Amino acid sequence: MITFQDIEAARERIEGAVYLSPCSHSIPLSDLTGMEIFCKLENLQRTGSFKERGARNALVQLPPDQQKRGVIAASAGNHAQALAYQGKLLGIPATVVMPKFAPLIKVNNCQKLGANVVLHGNDFGEAKTRAHEIAKEEGLAYIDGYDDLAIIAGQGTVGLEIVEQVPDVDLVVIPVGGAGLIAGVALAVKTLRPQTQIIAVEADHVASFSAAIEADKPMRIAIRPTLADGLAIPQVGANGFEVARSLVDQTVTVTEEQIAIAILRLVELEKSVVEGAGAAPLAACPFGKLKEFASKRAVLLFSGGNIDPNILSRVIERGLVADGRLCRFTAVISDRPGGLADLAQQIASTGASIKQVVHDRAFGTADVSNVHVRCTVETRNHEHRAQLRAQLKARGVETYDTT
Repeated sequence: MITFQDIEAARERIEGAVYLSPCSHSIPLSDLTGMEIFCKLENLQRTGSFKERGARNALVQLPPDQQKRGVIAASAGNHAQALAYQGKLLGIPATVVMPKFAPLIKVNNCQKLGANVVLHGNDFGEAKTRAHEIAKEEGLAYIDGYDDLAIIAGQGTVGLEIVEQVPDVDLVVIPVGGAGLIAGVALAVKTLRPQTQIIAVEADHVASFSAAIEADKPMRIAIRPTLADGLAIPQVGANGFEVARSLVDQTVTVTEEQIAIAILRLVELEKSVVEGAGAAPLAACPFGKLKEFASKRAVLLFSGGNIDPNILSRVIERGLVADGRLCRFTAVISDRPGGLADLAQQIASTGASIKQVVHDRAFGTADVSNVHVRCTVETRNHEHRAQLRAQLKARGVETYDTT
């Protein structure tokens, strides 16, 4: 078990090597959520996540002979990058084992930082098994990305900073995967300000912390693909869970759609790129999950910003769909000259904007005088989309949803 003193000692060890991230007040997010929102921007770290804190704290405590031999870890990406970067600064060789389908940006960044990258397995669990095998074969020190005590203490330094930056904070909303981050931060915050509420947020596709709470011990669960790949841990760490279980006041789960919308909101309102795991705290706020905290001072811990640009573009589009700002439907119109022009005019008259139109003559109805037109249209919101469909119906244009 770690102590508050371990976290304070970790802060001294990492000072000067890890960025003291800002915890800025956000007017647009406060307006959106009904709370007074402060953003702890760990996505601004050199490698894009909070993981540098624990990595630095663990590496500097290794015996000199082990530092020469090197270290190894399994990671979906952020711990791997942190270990590679801090290892490079300290001259400690680092090997990282990542799942075959880890985000490309994280794989590339690890290689650029000088780490030996091994791609193995379809998920984190398989990568971790292989990492332990290599550690034994080559005499490397395995550094667990979320359950090593030095890692947990290092992550807890975020909590020290939060209380200093927002002294009267009412609640801290933290993403949870392996439970190392929330354990360290909760211990620091609750020690300094016991009345502050600690809220754990996990993706419903990877709800291993909830499973552990229900079973009263870490339980291995089946995980499904998620935008929050940084939270995709099939079983929470035993050490992290033991610390966090009594300090977390509430656990909420968020859907993939809510995470996508949160990523979109952060791009639009905060001009910030935050990955799915990092956006989870915001995803919990605008959908009534934390309505009892209206007007309270809340710190949202944005844990990382390492999202593949290709994934980001798709996530933004999905967020627009979920937001009612991008819709697709099929309209049945006359195949005579002017039919398509009339449809375009009707859509434009409602203030909607056409992004794409595709004719479908071969698979339409038996009436060859009609043609099916698949339309992708930009609208303001769900209400505007409904108004558009109603306008077309009133003009005699049959429409139906297109999957």
